Amino acid sequence: MFMYDYLIVGSGLFGAVFAHEAKQAGKRVLVLERREHVGGNIYCEEKDGINIHKYGAHIFHTSYQDVWDYVNQFVEFNNYVNSPVANYKGELYNLPFNMNTFARLWGIVTPAEAAAKIAEQRTAIKGEPQNLEEQAISLVGTDIYTKLIKGYTEKQWGRSCTELPAFIIKRLPVRYTFDNNYFNDRYQGIPVGGYNKLIEALLDGIEVRTGVDYNESRAESEGLAKKVIYTGPVDAYFDYKLGQLEYRGLRFETERLKEVNHQGVAVMNYTEREVPYTRVIEHKHFEFGTQSVTYVTKEYPADWQPGEEAYYPVNNERNQKLYQQYADLAAQENYVIFGGRLAEYKYYDMDDVIKSALECVGRELK
Repeated sequence: MFMYDYLIVGSGLFGAVFAHEAKQAGKRVLVLERREHVGGNIYCEEKDGINIHKYGAHIFHTSYQDVWDYVNQFVEFNNYVNSPVANYKGELYNLPFNMNTFARLWGIVTPAEAAAKIAEQRTAIKGEPQNLEEQAISLVGTDIYTKLIKGYTEKQWGRSCTELPAFIIKRLPVRYTFDNNYFNDRYQGIPVGGYNKLIEALLDGIEVRTGVDYNESRAESEGLAKKVIYTGPVDAYFDYKLGQLEYRGLRFETERLKEVNHQGVAVMNYTEREVPYTRVIEHKHFEFGTQSVTYVTKEYPADWQPGEEAYYPVNNERNQKLYQQYADLAAQENYVIFGGRLAEYKYYDMDDVIKSALECVGRELK
């Protein structure tokens, strides 16, 4: 007799949504979490009344009506709109690329002037783009590439844009309107009181054990549940027997400043190569804070080593081929369901994680 119907490995959005829905359906659920806190990368640390996004900025946005309705059952969302600013050697530009960007860059006034400027610069690339640099220039021209893409991208991936495959930048959003809203999605915001409120609501009444690494103590979990929902790294599950999947890492430096307002925006990207961090996050602006102090986090891309937090999958040919081999092994595990960004070696937006988890639990409980 099993003690639980589902043993869920990981308490990020995929695991928490699955756990909630399974419990609502009357199933016995146990959640194991490797970290000392729940919530995965959306976990927030509260200091001086400010919710600090401990693992990088997370802005919820979606066009899925069902996902928006779903999360609003648990928390209220504010009306935060992501409008980041790019800082290139002290010059400030609005993102995504729009008429405000073009007016600042070239002194132009009309959409037609901006389109003509980009079209003229795109001709620098002849034929099929062979790398990321050529792909970017072919999409947005040389000026935007040089000031707003090149340095940021090279820091992010730790190598020259000429060494990166073209497919990383399949498209770049270009708007010929004065619109600084980074996302095109219909719904957007930050949970009032932070993301912990959402995770706590999803896991309400569910047994959770933190500080437990499932892969290191798997023998202790054997026979506990009928099925395992695994949201950790897929290669770790199989003890890396086919080799290790690669990621890019991140390092964060957070500082408390005795200022009401440090940079005037939640997200400022630093796009020159010489500045070692990619962006600075001022957390209070996500929730329109009026505290007398502020917290800013510098975000440094880093080489990743196994055992460190994995952030961005390196989706090159070698890694995709290796992942597919692991996916084939995963498909043979009759009592384990693999889901989420690490288990599927996939960059997921939050709404897509939730949608995937709801679809997964729907198939499982039908």
